[in-house]
Amino acid sequence: MAENLVNAFVTKVIENSDYEEMDRIYLTNRVFALVGDGVAEVVTESSEAIELKDQLLQAGAQVGSISEFAHIQESIGAQLMDLMTPSPSRLNRQFWETYKTSPEKAIADFYKQSKQNDYVKTKAIAQNIAYKAPTTYGDLEITINLSKPEKDPKAIAAAKHAVASDYPKCQLCMENEGYLGRINHPARSNHRVIRFQMEGNDWGFQYSPYAYFNEHAIFFYSQHEPMHISALTFERLLTIVETFPGYFAGSNADLPIVGGSILTHEHYQGGRHVFPMEVADIKEKLVFRGFPEIEAGIVNWPMSVIRLRSDNKEKLVALATKVLECWRVYSDETAGVLAASEGEPHHTITPIARRKNGKFELDLVLRDNQTSSEHPDGIYHPHQDVQHIKKENIGLIEVMGLAILPPRLKTELKEVEAYLLGKDSQVAPIHQAWADELKTKNPMVGKDAVAGIVRQAVADIFARVLEDAGVYKSGSEGLKHFKDFISFVNATQA
Repeated sequence: MAENLVNAFVTKVIENSDYEEMDRIYLTNRVFALVGDGVAEVVTESSEAIELKDQLLQAGAQVGSISEFAHIQESIGAQLMDLMTPSPSRLNRQFWETYKTSPEKAIADFYKQSKQNDYVKTKAIAQNIAYKAPTTYGDLEITINLSKPEKDPKAIAAAKHAVASDYPKCQLCMENEGYLGRINHPARSNHRVIRFQMEGNDWGFQYSPYAYFNEHAIFFYSQHEPMHISALTFERLLTIVETFPGYFAGSNADLPIVGGSILTHEHYQGGRHVFPMEVADIKEKLVFRGFPEIEAGIVNWPMSVIRLRSDNKEKLVALATKVLECWRVYSDETAGVLAASEGEPHHTITPIARRKNGKFELDLVLRDNQTSSEHPDGIYHPHQDVQHIKKENIGLIEVMGLAILPPRLKTELKEVEAYLLGKDSQVAPIHQAWADELKTKNPMVGKDAVAGIVRQAVADIFARVLEDAGVYKSGSEGLKHFKDFISFVNATQA
């Protein structure tokens, strides 16, 4: 049944906020202030708040009261959804009050709020292509990331003339909460952060707007300081998984090439998702001298992973710190492992924490960011023969077995499928050798099977990508070198 668009949106605001029916005129005028009163007569049959918001933006653009620039529409959309978002103080009071009796409900309510007010872009995320495929290392997860909107060329040109600003300093700063946004910084009017304490310092808990997995969360320091892996990192990750039950927590590495995209702000990622690495078994049990209470082993994974399990947090942190400190100084020329060169460190760790069946679990992924003339992008980085699928850094999420692949692959892989079927196609030059190889292996492929063949081939390449990123390769020689490092840890005084 058709209804006035502005009235329908205001009704949703009242239903999902502290506003009351008496506030309807006030809210109507707030909406007109944002989208223009030229939309006053527009009708709708929608009843979902996010859909109504999108229609208001579309109507405002049609009557000329809203700019065609995507960043302007994003800013106005965030302001509209802010009308149904509690203030930071109220939201935090509600969260911690609920937390007293049910941490799980407090987290669930905050996640629901973050989706309901369109901070978590569920509509955009649904566009991603995502699937699982079997490999030597179990089922890997593949995602072609289509959720983030492409930048408008006009906006890119306008950004060159925008006034420079360092407020907020980055997209992880606390100052993003409620920020209007600008041409080169996303709108955050509807953004909210849960505050919590670690080591007596203020930290924030929020969700990722363009999530890569279920309840993709970010835990960030209130001050804009660079990332650094240390004993504090392990303590914090274990505190996070204890404070936020059901969530894992992990950190990107703190060096270029093997690190994440934002190394300038101390933060961790987490969420409610079981990654392929988590269910990988132990291929070699380990014993660390002086730590009898800790179960340890080398994980059956393409990257070099040490898994530690114990109910003793302090001992876990102590051993993880010892492994980190040993790895930072460890070199083995026979294994291609070099701790530093020309004063530049090459070694760090990507750590992941969980709490399972009453015990804490830490996965320590050894990372090395050396380069060479043969591999200028990184010796332990996707090699050039697989960069047609993945050439970006292998960060925390990929390390755990979830590939985040570029949007270009959506159309490029369709061309490869057409090529395999013998149809007219325009295979990208970077894919041609791979497409030829697939055609040789699958000369009689049918249209019902071709998509599956290409998807499996992408997953196989992702497994190779992870192998490239692994310091110690699979096989007996790699295992021997890995165990040599473990012996070095055991021989080192704590």
